[in-house]
Amino acid sequence: MSNTNQQWGGRFSEATDAFVARFTASVDFDQRMYRQDIQGSIAHATMLAKVGVLTDDERDAIIDGLTEILGEIERGEFEWSVELEDVHMNIEAALTKKIGITGKKLHTGRSRNDQVATDIRLYLRDELAVILSELTRLQQGLLDVAEREADTIMPGFTHLQTAQPVTFGHHLLAWFEMLQRDYGRLADCGKRLNVMPLGAAALAGTTYPIDRAYTAELLGFERPSENSLDSVSDRDFAIEFCAAGSLLMTHLSRASEELVLWTSSQFNFIDLPDRFCTGSSIMPQKKNPDVPELVRGKTGRVNGHLISLLTLMKSQPLAYNKDNQEDKEPLFDVIDTLQGCLRAYADMVPAITSKKENMREAAMRGFSTATDLADYLVRKGVAFRDAHDIVGRSVAFGIAESKDLSEMTLEELRQFSEVISDDVFDVLTLEGSVAARNHIGGTAPDQVRAAVARAREVLAAR
Repeated sequence: MSNTNQQWGGRFSEATDAFVARFTASVDFDQRMYRQDIQGSIAHATMLAKVGVLTDDERDAIIDGLTEILGEIERGEFEWSVELEDVHMNIEAALTKKIGITGKKLHTGRSRNDQVATDIRLYLRDELAVILSELTRLQQGLLDVAEREADTIMPGFTHLQTAQPVTFGHHLLAWFEMLQRDYGRLADCGKRLNVMPLGAAALAGTTYPIDRAYTAELLGFERPSENSLDSVSDRDFAIEFCAAGSLLMTHLSRASEELVLWTSSQFNFIDLPDRFCTGSSIMPQKKNPDVPELVRGKTGRVNGHLISLLTLMKSQPLAYNKDNQEDKEPLFDVIDTLQGCLRAYADMVPAITSKKENMREAAMRGFSTATDLADYLVRKGVAFRDAHDIVGRSVAFGIAESKDLSEMTLEELRQFSEVISDDVFDVLTLEGSVAARNHIGGTAPDQVRAAVARAREVLAAR
């Protein structure tokens, strides 16, 4: 009986069951790595010719054939076959059909195990570059808005209760710092990613005189991997990427939550352009912040993929196991999700418009300058605990009289402490409060502008 897959079927006496062939095939999703598979094969053939395993004519025939196949795939003319299981077998079978027996020599000195491990690294490396580029674009947008809003005052919150006044620009720079750490984690992940498994073969290496350093150079890898067993069997680079992606999505989710709150009628701090929102099928007045909501929701999706990959890897004995076919769909979806969310945010953030008066009015509520009054009293020689008590009683009076601290008369304030004089109003205003935080990391408008300038230098150096 003929075998389903002639690439490996010599040992088998019957064809693979049709359902099993479909069940075990990965070509429906791993075909997206076609470019990296061809790139790796061209480098492998070039190396084999260099060490004398292939002739120059054989190398050239393989490279020309692979180049033609690449064009066919990109023009949508290539026919993918489930019976050939995966992207690697499909391309190799097409090459053999195109150039004859020479195509069968391409697989000399390698296995699908090290081939797929190489393809995934090449693919993730390419997609990571896109993610880092979109992340940089988002950060640049944040800096532009932060600079524009350096003087815009809003309430800062703890426990979602009004705490102290801050500037909107300073708040946005907090998002920037989160993303800056995300960029560092992803870039650092890229360093461990950029190691070449090709040449590990199935698990033990190969008897052919391959030059792995040369192949690594051709493919832009920093170096070849050190251990053949580890090379084909671990996917920790994918797990690390997904872990960094989960943190990135967590930060985007936190920002999304704030955008959702700020666009609500209860806060009414900002406006998002209509192109990033949708309406209601029944309530004509609604303008829903769908982009932030969806990004917030997609965070759980990425977290789930991280857990999936960790669970996939946790019990595998060395070396390669078929389990690892399940690494691609979670990884690919994390890549797609990060790129989509970052693109949406990078487009949306520069278009945010603040409602300055609403922000300012909200900062006036909740006695946001209470800490400034306490600090003022301490500078006048009052012990902090006593100052805390004085301010607490002042706030209680303000609640009873429906007055903010800055709206009280000097006489009203002095009933709580005689050290208070008319210079107190320099610190009780919102502008005075934010301006007083004039140090690196503080919310003062001058510090926001200085922080933006430093951040721009960091981005320019990438």
